[in-house]
Amino acid sequence: MGDIRFNERAWLAWLVKVRVIIISFLVAVELAIAKLTPNNVNLRLFFTLVLVWYTISVFFILLHSVWQEYKLQAIVQIFTDLAFATGVVYVTGGIDTFFNFLYPLVIIVASILLPRYWAYLTAAVSFICFGTLLELSFFERIPSFQISPRGDLKSLQVVILVNFFAYLAVAHLASALSAKLRQAGMELRDKSGELLSLQALHENVIHSIRSGLITTDFEGRITLVNAPGQKLLERTASAVYGRHISDLFVDRLPNLESFTAQCEVRGLTPAGKEKTFDVNVTALIVPEQGTIGYVYTFEDRTELRRLEREVRMRDRLAAVGRLAAGIAHEIRNPLASISGSINVLSQISPFNEEQKTLVDIVTRESSRLNSIISDFLVYSREKSFKFSRMDLLPLLEDALVLLANRSQNNELAIVRGYAVPEAFAAVDADRIKQVFWNLLENAVRAMSGKGAITVSVRAAGDFLRVGIRDTGPGIPPNLTEKIFEPFQSNFEGGTGLGLAIVYQIVQAHGAKIYVQSQLGSGAEFILEILHAKAAEAEPESAPTPTPTPMSAEVSHG
Repeated sequence: MGDIRFNERAWLAWLVKVRVIIISFLVAVELAIAKLTPNNVNLRLFFTLVLVWYTISVFFILLHSVWQEYKLQAIVQIFTDLAFATGVVYVTGGIDTFFNFLYPLVIIVASILLPRYWAYLTAAVSFICFGTLLELSFFERIPSFQISPRGDLKSLQVVILVNFFAYLAVAHLASALSAKLRQAGMELRDKSGELLSLQALHENVIHSIRSGLITTDFEGRITLVNAPGQKLLERTASAVYGRHISDLFVDRLPNLESFTAQCEVRGLTPAGKEKTFDVNVTALIVPEQGTIGYVYTFEDRTELRRLEREVRMRDRLAAVGRLAAGIAHEIRNPLASISGSINVLSQISPFNEEQKTLVDIVTRESSRLNSIISDFLVYSREKSFKFSRMDLLPLLEDALVLLANRSQNNELAIVRGYAVPEAFAAVDADRIKQVFWNLLENAVRAMSGKGAITVSVRAAGDFLRVGIRDTGPGIPPNLTEKIFEPFQSNFEGGTGLGLAIVYQIVQAHGAKIYVQSQLGSGAEFILEILHAKAAEAEPESAPTPTPTPMSAEVSHG
């Protein structure tokens, strides 16, 4: 119904414009006739009639904008036009008029705006008006403006009858064509609706798939990015349209001209975060046009590759653990014998300065080797955890107070940035304190005891995020991925097991730890652990206790 009313309104607006054009045309034609042909037209009456018709047309324009009954408006306008057409025909000579075509025009308009029976009704009214006008003039009931000699009644009736059949024929043909036009319009609207629905379906499919999708032209300029693609790239569609696709990725993209239509590439987000994507490319083919561009589909493999690295790391850590358990006792016994023998020798035999130096070196290195073996035993020994609901802030404060009291260094600053008043999580308090201590000790060593350590705690969805940032030289990119592996220490005197033990404890808590670093800007170790409320709501995701207490405090990088 809304579409029909809209069409009637549009056709009425068209009728108002056409009416003004026709009236202006009538004035021009009549002026030409008055000058070029003999006639008996009363120009003053003609122009008065035209002026009134103009006025009525302006009224219809105003009425069109305020009156919503468009069908009734159409009826009023059509019969008003019939009245004025009859007046023009009468003033311009009746049977001698050149404007007899006005009646068919009104009939055609009626067939367009109204149902078919209104077209026939308009034709009948036109016949009545025209016939009445001619007969009244013939019988001199009204003044006549014709200049031709008056014929007989029979000729008059023939003229009237011919016009009657002509009006009926126009009504029939015009209404038939209008019906076809309406049907074609409805079919067009239906097809347009189907096309829009199909287009919307295709867009929904494109934007609903989980993979990112990018289309480009032959030159590689981006023409479309679906919603998942925008999310994966962390960019809006407007920010990438028209750009070359290679601007979004670091590595070379696959192409159809080679055998590598699929490969993994790295990409950078606007924030500078590096991601790994699995990218496929295919030709964009349109029927009857052929290939018009390329389609790139991609998926984020960053987390998968991180998990693969973690699995490889766990395998290496497990192998190291087994190795440590096997060799620790084999080394410790001879080491104890060597250390004890040196102590006995130093007590029973006087040494010169050079010999004392050598004895000190042997004693010191034996002690360091014993520390490494002790850390190995702590790392490889089976552990048991006692989880309870604890506030991480007091545990973190204990480690910070211990660090401040131990260092007694005015060149070391500790900055606290707690964004939450409390941070409850299901943890083993002693183990988490060991994690905090090892990370803090690692930060102090990285800065050589001078600089600022920033400790932050904030909420991130269902997780708590604890960050420990230093102002040291940063970690080289080639060491970032294996920083939690054993024997990765770059500190003098470190065993390289401190962060490996941190990683082991964090994994036992079902948490995650990672490092963010830029050379020259320090490094930040970030621990993400499930909030206690979220852990209670999802008990299946709570950490599974893993055997092994670990009372030793290891902080050797």
